Amino acid sequence: MLARQGHRVAVTYRNEPPALDLMAVHCDVDNMETVDAGFAAVERELGPVEIVVVNAGVTRDQLLLRMSEQDFASVVDTNLTGAFRVAKRAAKPMLKARWGRLIFISSAVALRGEHGQANYAASKAGLVGFARSLTRELGSRNITANVVSPGYTETDMTAKLTAEQREHMRSQIPLGRAAQPEEIAAAVAFLASDQAGYISGAVLPVDGGAGMGH
Repeated sequence: MLARQGHRVAVTYRNEPPALDLMAVHCDVDNMETVDAGFAAVERELGPVEIVVVNAGVTRDQLLLRMSEQDFASVVDTNLTGAFRVAKRAAKPMLKARWGRLIFISSAVALRGEHGQANYAASKAGLVGFARSLTRELGSRNITANVVSPGYTETDMTAKLTAEQREHMRSQIPLGRAAQPEEIAAAVAFLASDQAGYISGAVLPVDGGAGMGH
């Protein structure tokens, strides 16, 4: 969507390059060296990175008493500490340019909670405090930091859920259906735009009403 709007776009991947007609860069957010290398590659090819969408996420669902420390730590490291690594690398050039957009993809689960997802919910809730802190630190340089909070969305990750799990999630959504990825992308594109220049530290739910009031 951003590319169609005229942006020069690079996408990152961890294992296999995506089947997109866009610059693809290997980047594992669990490792600062690969984050730095990914940014450097994009900067060489496309110029300064002005908009960053932090979208990497993993799940290791398990009930608390069965959840290993590794299950908890690995999810937090990718979803939250990974966002820190990316934002830290992105911020310095943005400060020099006195313009930037940091957009973090959280989840309706972050503030609502969910059985078996204490690790995931904690990591995604942490993005809210992180983005709001960055707003206070970076806002005077015309850098915004916002959070998009999707609900149940039809993606490769949710395709792995059982039919029973999918039906349970749909039953909690007032609009009665899953989101399409394009609906999440539209919220991201808005926050990346000049029109959203006075919005920062915000949490924008795109969840069909599932998390109302959170």
